[in-house]
Amino acid sequence: MSEQLKFIVEHLNKDPFKKNFNLITFDSLEPMQLLQILNDVLAEIDPKQTIDIREEMPDQTAKRMFTLLGMLKYKPLGNMSEPSSFRQGLVTGSKPVIHPILHWLLQRITELKKRAYLARFLVKLEVPAEFLQDDVITDTYHQYEELVEGFKTYHKECEQLKSSGFSTAEIRKDIGAMEEEKDQLIKRVERLKKRVESVSNHQRMLELARQLRVEKEREESLAQQKQEQKNQLFQAEQRLQRSQQQLKDLRQAAADAKPESLMKRLEEEIKFNSYMVSDKLPKELESKRRMVQYLQKVVSEPAMGQAELGELEDKIREINIEINLLIEKRMMRNDPMDDKLSLFRQQASIITRKKEAKAEELQEAREELAALDRELNQKNSQARDQDGDEVIRGDEFKRFVGKLRSKGTVFKKKRQEITELRAEYGVLQRTEEILKQRHEVAQQQLQSMEAQKGISGYSDTQEELERVSAIKSELDEMKGRSLDDMSEMVKKLNSTIVEKKSALAPIIKELRPLRQQCQELTQEYEEKKAQYDSCAAGLESNRSKLEQEVRALREEMAQEENRYHYINCMKEIIEMQMQRAAEEMKAYVSPDPQERRKTIREQYMKNIAEQESLGKKLREQQKTVRESHGPNMKQVKMWRDLEQLMECKRQCFLRAQSQASIGQVIQEGGEDRLVL
Repeated sequence: MSEQLKFIVEHLNKDPFKKNFNLITFDSLEPMQLLQILNDVLAEIDPKQTIDIREEMPDQTAKRMFTLLGMLKYKPLGNMSEPSSFRQGLVTGSKPVIHPILHWLLQRITELKKRAYLARFLVKLEVPAEFLQDDVITDTYHQYEELVEGFKTYHKECEQLKSSGFSTAEIRKDIGAMEEEKDQLIKRVERLKKRVESVSNHQRMLELARQLRVEKEREESLAQQKQEQKNQLFQAEQRLQRSQQQLKDLRQAAADAKPESLMKRLEEEIKFNSYMVSDKLPKELESKRRMVQYLQKVVSEPAMGQAELGELEDKIREINIEINLLIEKRMMRNDPMDDKLSLFRQQASIITRKKEAKAEELQEAREELAALDRELNQKNSQARDQDGDEVIRGDEFKRFVGKLRSKGTVFKKKRQEITELRAEYGVLQRTEEILKQRHEVAQQQLQSMEAQKGISGYSDTQEELERVSAIKSELDEMKGRSLDDMSEMVKKLNSTIVEKKSALAPIIKELRPLRQQCQELTQEYEEKKAQYDSCAAGLESNRSKLEQEVRALREEMAQEENRYHYINCMKEIIEMQMQRAAEEMKAYVSPDPQERRKTIREQYMKNIAEQESLGKKLREQQKTVRESHGPNMKQVKMWRDLEQLMECKRQCFLRAQSQASIGQVIQEGGEDRLVL
């Protein structure tokens, strides 16, 4: 209690209260003064509580403080836990009530300020139900609830920003830096404008630059749209490939399977899906809903302090202890009927867990199979994009291997021919070099002779004229051939078109009634399909209703069967108990002493008598042990002393023997001599 008073006085003497109390003056305060100090502390937490309690009725003061303390989640301690006694102590200003409140408030004043601030906006007004029937009041109340939810959101964002590490000084510094950059950019733009104004036709150039920027932005947006459309096209192709693969797999399965195997597989899938829908998924959904409700409840409540968390942990610990005690009591009852039922329950729980484990394994296997199918389709698409062909398998791969072997033999032959051609190419290349050298020698001789005769360059000019004339003749020949070919091609095309028209005319005549017939058949098909769909939907709904009724009747039959077996087991157990009770009563009432001795009552009485005699003997032994305890302990001490004395003598004897073995002491004429 003294520690509590020291804490209260120490905090009241600090800012913002500055009361200048000591333990004696604080303990000698009147009830009205204590209430005023409590009101000042509450006013520091909630400024609305700033009031002089002398100007307020005691009941109103107590009600106001009681409401605020309840909003702050204050819990009275000890014998003040009853509301009536706590309220009475608050009205009279009792020290056992006021001092714990002050100690609790001053310990967590910062946290309580935040809670009081939030309570001003989050504590909802209670509107009577008869007023909410008015539309205007209902709309206003809904707007009020929306504003409360908006305040929660904004307050969370504000707290996150406060805790995110951003400081106002850094933000102001960044804003100042950005303003400086803005001023520099404005100055730079003005300088560029002045520089551009000196250029002729600058308005036209600025307009063109603006249009260029707009077109570049448009080009970027179009490129982005093109990329998105490519992605969508790729995804659509993948979906198409998956659908084609599924269709192919289904066709293969339908080609190889029998109706019995298909029905069996469908029944297994229906059982698995019904188990997932009726048992597994509802449980998981219910657990998720409970978790969401719990999280929403936690989010809606105001923030808790360390003291409240400690109280909750203490409550959890106490409840766990009570649960353990109840489990121990249940285990100590040892009811045979409960043991049998617990065995059945244990077996049922084991089977249920195995069933859930297998269902999870099957679900994981299906997901893994789907992932592998997706990966296979992706690899096929990648291979198709790179090579242009699909990945081959099975018989196609065997045929491909055969073709590859035949091509391998052809490749070996071609490679041998290439080596022969390369050798021949080497010989021809060497021959060409020799001929080039000879041609150069002849050309030099010709040039020297032309220089001697005074007609240098004559041979080069003649070769050039011959080359140009040959090219011209080739071009003339090609022009003539191309004109002839074009005229012949036009004639052939005209004749081909006439032949095709004459051949297609009867086919077109036959196609017109067929088109009309196709339209009529399509319309009839659509009508029949609509009738079939409506009939199939009705039959499917009737089938689902019948399946639900059958399932419900089967469940009811299983429950009744379980109840029947349970009642039969209980009946047999009760009959056995009644039979044992009748035999016990018959043996107990029987005049034969031998029969009486066989009764359970006589056996229990005999055991009780034996245990009582055994207890009497044990008490007598205990009495004798207590009486002889003192002398026996003294005797034990004497024996221990004797043991120590004998041990000491043994040590002395051993020491004397060790000294005698070293040498011999001789005394002669008042002298001692040691002889080794």
